[in-house]
Amino acid sequence: MTDVFTPEKRSAVMRRVKGRDTAPEWKVRRMLRAAGIGYRLGGCGLPGRPDVVMRGRKVALFVHGCFWHGHDCPRGAREPKANADYWIAKIERNRLRDARVTAELIAMGWRVATVWECRLREPSFAEALAAEIREV
Repeated sequence: MTDVFTPEKRSAVMRRVKGRDTAPEWKVRRMLRAAGIGYRLGGCGLPGRPDVVMRGRKVALFVHGCFWHGHDCPRGAREPKANADYWIAKIERNRLRDARVTAELIAMGWRVATVWECRLREPSFAEALAAEIREV
């Protein structure tokens, strides 16, 4: 039996998908605070509205869900089961937009970091993230 929703139910489910203040974003923020690294939220009018911004360091940080942004990990590489054509095209558009936004930020003199959801499970990731941010 497939898990197919009516269009109304699917719409209600998708409305509940958060665009900000997600669990992975909170985890990254806690890591940065624990490392003593200050940041701002909201993208400060930058292209792509980065999830976390460190103005003084000129670092724009994006926290990406592996599935939604087409990461090459097991979760990101899985094929959608329902409405596959739509989701494959949507994820490809997300990837193209991510590349364009990254190029725009770099052209403006910003360093861009992307934190993938799957990496947050790695025990040593917090230290690696803090080291990468401090290199600036």
